[in-house]
Amino acid sequence: MQTTYQLNTDELDSRFLESIKAAFPRRRVTIAVNDEADETESLLADPERKARLLQAIEDINAGRNLVVPDQKLFA
Repeated sequence: MQTTYQLNTDELDSRFLESIKAAFPRRRVTIAVNDEADETESLLADPERKARLLQAIEDINAGRNLVVPDQKLFA
């Protein structure tokens, strides 16, 4: 079983540890720490990528440039 928790370091406290222990009683667990920046921040850091993403959001909201797959394939 795998469970992912995402939280800020200032949220790490004994209650968090107790919740892990309650969720996985008497089990061996591995805790991995990943300090990568928020994915949204990294996507928006590049001005060209940011412009493309914002344009895509505009297009979706305006109903432009949408690709709709054949819905029969999902029935």
